[in-house]
Amino acid sequence: MRYQISGKQIDIGDALRSHVQAELNEAVNKYAERPTDAQVVFSKSGHEFVCEATVHLSTGLNASAKGKATEIYAAFDACREKMEKQLRRYKRRLKDHHKDRSEPVELLGASSYILAADSDSDAQEPDSLQPMIIAETQTKIATLSVGEAVMQMELSGDPVLLFRKEGQEGMNVVYRRDDGNIGWIDPS
Repeated sequence: MRYQISGKQIDIGDALRSHVQAELNEAVNKYAERPTDAQVVFSKSGHEFVCEATVHLSTGLNASAKGKATEIYAAFDACREKMEKQLRRYKRRLKDHHKDRSEPVELLGASSYILAADSDSDAQEPDSLQPMIIAETQTKIATLSVGEAVMQMELSGDPVLLFRKEGQEGMNVVYRRDDGNIGWIDPS
């Protein structure tokens, strides 16, 4: 597994790097087969250290977790525990998914835009209805079953996931509802 361990305005020493690699490798290999790479980013928020980790699995799914603590090692341990809990929860599905799927998840390229927010709510009417684009990136849209899409949304911690349903051309959406349930939009 490839590791990318970095810090935002924090110096990450070799001892922390080796600790992260050993612990994360043990946690992920216990529940998921053949992870491909992991990205771990440490940052500081006020007096707390924040650790954000994303593990890319060979099936095309991603697991993400975030931990906070007053010490950097404790922040990583909290993040690792959350990721381990997610992977444990989905262990059977991850392993079954890998056996059923002979090909990795198909990814479709798409453009992703970040639009500027209206900073002043008391502002006058805008001159045009075109929003100002402040960033443009490329993103991937996976071809998944509905169950896999729900699992991917849960593993990544995202509130919404856009995907292509297997065997269909259109886009589908799964999202977390305010009542705690999961909604699915399937255009016909």
